[in-house]
Amino acid sequence: MNGMAAIEAVLRDWIGLDVSTVGPAAIERAVRERMQATGIRDLAAFADRVRIDTSQRDLLVEEVVVAESWFFRDRQVFDFVADFAVTRAMLPGRPPVRILCAPAAAGEEPYSVAMALLDAGLTPDRFVIDAVDVSRRALARAAAGRYSANAFRNADLRFRDRFFTADREHSVLTARVRDSVRFEWANVLDPGFTLSRGPYDVIFCRNLLIYLTDDARRLVERHIERLLLPEGLLLLGAAEPPIMKGDWIPAGTASVFALRRGVHAPPAPVRARELPSRKEPPRKPIDPSAGTRLAADGAAGAKPAAAAAELEAVLSEAGRLANAGRFAEAIEACERSRSQLAPAPELFFLMGMLHQSSGDLDRAEGCFHKTLYLDGDHEEALLALALVARRRGDAAMAEKYRQSAARAVARKERAP
Repeated sequence: MNGMAAIEAVLRDWIGLDVSTVGPAAIERAVRERMQATGIRDLAAFADRVRIDTSQRDLLVEEVVVAESWFFRDRQVFDFVADFAVTRAMLPGRPPVRILCAPAAAGEEPYSVAMALLDAGLTPDRFVIDAVDVSRRALARAAAGRYSANAFRNADLRFRDRFFTADREHSVLTARVRDSVRFEWANVLDPGFTLSRGPYDVIFCRNLLIYLTDDARRLVERHIERLLLPEGLLLLGAAEPPIMKGDWIPAGTASVFALRRGVHAPPAPVRARELPSRKEPPRKPIDPSAGTRLAADGAAGAKPAAAAAELEAVLSEAGRLANAGRFAEAIEACERSRSQLAPAPELFFLMGMLHQSSGDLDRAEGCFHKTLYLDGDHEEALLALALVARRRGDAAMAEKYRQSAARAVARKERAP
């Protein structure tokens, strides 16, 4: 193996780099700079040094990694995550919302998350942000919290007035934001990366997978699967959702590039419940004939075992289609079953999630309301409605749904 091939092998094994994604010229330039710094003139000798000296390996990595970022890159992503975090954080007894940013670059992304959460009304004790990167140089810049104009590329820079102070040609983050993020050096390809970490409600892993080999991508995906809570969000770069091979489906509009775990059938049959007598939470009017049908069928009592098994089969098939990205077929399978099965909150909730993943908030909202007709304590439907309300800009209604979800959780905890 010649010297350059040996160096490329080190980068591939250590950080999973697919050299073709940055180009051989970029690797050669980084190698020349490090050879000049070390005084080593022979390429083969430098390759041997990189293989056995981890400090030299890491210094080479510093020259290769792409740490390009800026504050609120794709602003809609941070707004979406803030809405999601707020709906989760307000449940009683719930631990702080936990967020991981990997990689962290020079801190622009994790600090943007912190600012978005603070602007959304969360206090620092209600969230935890862990940020990791393989570049010690980038982490040092992040810890300093001192940025040039290049880090501010958005048209709307009002956040800079709220969270930064000016120091000549630089902007310096306030301590309130800096103290909200915990930075750590780490390599996401390290087999022990998941030890003593997580679980997380949200994981940012944007614009990393596009630089990795196939094997490295699979390893990172396995780490994400271990660290992300079942109901959590995964945020990727624009080109990265198709790279994921597991059961993932879109969690928001196409512009946020968010994924959540795939849909799976419940582990055991459930019973349809009677309509709740109380009038909360506030609901939008739905088709009166549908409400009458749900009310009549919902009071029927326990479903026979055969019907429960049939429901589970429908949910499983719809989940399989959704996990394959075939949302229209999954919704069609659910719609066909509505006329054959007794109304079930599980079915309507799944339909709501499918419509939400397809970007149809109106139909999703209707399905979540129908879920509540059958199960007034369905906290996931209430939280989903809270998120829909926030996306519509109705903060007051979102708060009412969150409060209803909190009461539903409290009632379940008190139940024998």
